[in-house]
Amino acid sequence: MSKQYRLRGRLWIEGPEGTFLGYGRVVLLENIREHGSISAAARAMEMSYLRAWKLVDSMNRQSRSPVVEKSTGGRGGGGARLTETGEKAIQVFWSAHRDFGNYLEQRSTKLEI
Repeated sequence: MSKQYRLRGRLWIEGPEGTFLGYGRVVLLENIREHGSISAAARAMEMSYLRAWKLVDSMNRQSRSPVVEKSTGGRGGGGARLTETGEKAIQVFWSAHRDFGNYLEQRSTKLEI
């Protein structure tokens, strides 16, 4: 009986405070882009607003320039939008994620245990 093994792994980008970007944070950024607010993005992910806000705050603090810009509430409520840096962060993460996945797949073919 032959057993086939494969490598599995998770990828994240560390910053000065620990995790800067990871899968969940990037999905949060994409949801902010789609919904135009942190609260709507959090609801879409079934995440508390406080948790989402803390993640955005962490990314903004660790980045050279903010990844998300927030606007305060008013008649129509507040909102949030990705900055150019936020868009770039998404691209960089998904590119590294693809490369990492390809590495794991290629290296898995060489596992002999």
